[in-house]
Amino acid sequence: MNRIRVALGLSLALLITPVAYGQPQPAATAGSKGKILYYRNPMGLPDTSPVPKKDGMGMDYLPVYADGADPAGTVRITSGKLQTLGVRTALVEEVPVLVGSVRATGTVALDERRQVVVTTRAEGWVETLAVAATGETVRRGQVLAQLYAPDLLTAEKEYLLAQSLAADGHADVGHGRPADLVAAALSRLKALDIPAEEIARLQRSGEAARQIAIRAPADGVVIDKPVVAGMRVAPGEPLYRLADLSTVWLVAEVPEREVGLIRPGQAARATLTAYPGRRFDGVVDFIYPSLSRETRTARVRIVLPNRDRALLADMYASVTIDTPHTGGDGATLLVVPESAVLDGGAHQTVLLDLGDGRFQPRAVHLGARGDGKVEVREGLRTGDRVVIGANFLIDAESNLKAALQAFMTSKDAQP
Repeated sequence: MNRIRVALGLSLALLITPVAYGQPQPAATAGSKGKILYYRNPMGLPDTSPVPKKDGMGMDYLPVYADGADPAGTVRITSGKLQTLGVRTALVEEVPVLVGSVRATGTVALDERRQVVVTTRAEGWVETLAVAATGETVRRGQVLAQLYAPDLLTAEKEYLLAQSLAADGHADVGHGRPADLVAAALSRLKALDIPAEEIARLQRSGEAARQIAIRAPADGVVIDKPVVAGMRVAPGEPLYRLADLSTVWLVAEVPEREVGLIRPGQAARATLTAYPGRRFDGVVDFIYPSLSRETRTARVRIVLPNRDRALLADMYASVTIDTPHTGGDGATLLVVPESAVLDGGAHQTVLLDLGDGRFQPRAVHLGARGDGKVEVREGLRTGDRVVIGANFLIDAESNLKAALQAFMTSKDAQP
């Protein structure tokens, strides 16, 4: 990279320095301008001399004075050459907020908080199925199946017996008051998860039911149905699994270097190959507490509305997460266009416009990025002007000039 910049500097020197063919050069004297540091080639070539000399065409080398010398690396360009090179500059400005973005990929997943499992608390046999296929939509309270369970039938008969004893005013002395027996029998019905509708029917009719209806506990879609008609089920065995698909999750894989920019509540936008041109808006909900060892990415959960059920589980998506950055406590951010930054990896530099065609490299410490701009935390002030066009060419010339000045300094220091 340094070799390329030196080569560019050599070629650029002829373009930047005005040609002075046939013009006599004044003799190099210190005069009142101060100490002469060295003599430079009148054609702008990378050649200097500690003593006066002439080039191959008989032109005198030009003196560089200590009092008038620019800082190391400063480049001078005439106004005409500025237009030829296409040099453009921009002001360093302050903004209240800088909105960046993080791009990632992810997959659609069902919302775990909107899933329920339908089961029974008593052993029995499934005699009929009202909902017999995966994918069917059900409503809360809808009958899914009919179950014959001897324990449930016995519990209902015990409740009716307790009610009968209470109505007649008789009770076994060893079992307490009639009202207590009724309350205990009712508690057992509820403990066996007999629906409130069935208890109400039992109280009205006074007859125990051979079959108990299994009802949907919530609205949703049947996403799993292990139960079949005639099978024997044990307490706690899953019969149906329901999911509310009106909201889904998008689990994005965010690179480790950008995880620190993500916060819950940030806006996100997802696109899918299944729906070209369509955008799905969501919100960051949670950042998982562990990182993948293999991919060095963190999982970020985004909640997406899915009212038309267009988003299906395991769909692949591209997502953009907005990451606004503020100065905090009402402070503003100092920013420059991203094109102004010359990124050398470990160090970042901008070219500061000093006026009168002079440009000086300035090391900067950068912060957040966004909106085509980058935050400058150290190195610049409000109102400074930086180069945003042709800055690579000027930087190459600046590096060459600084290297020559350092060479001459070390050469003069030698005994």
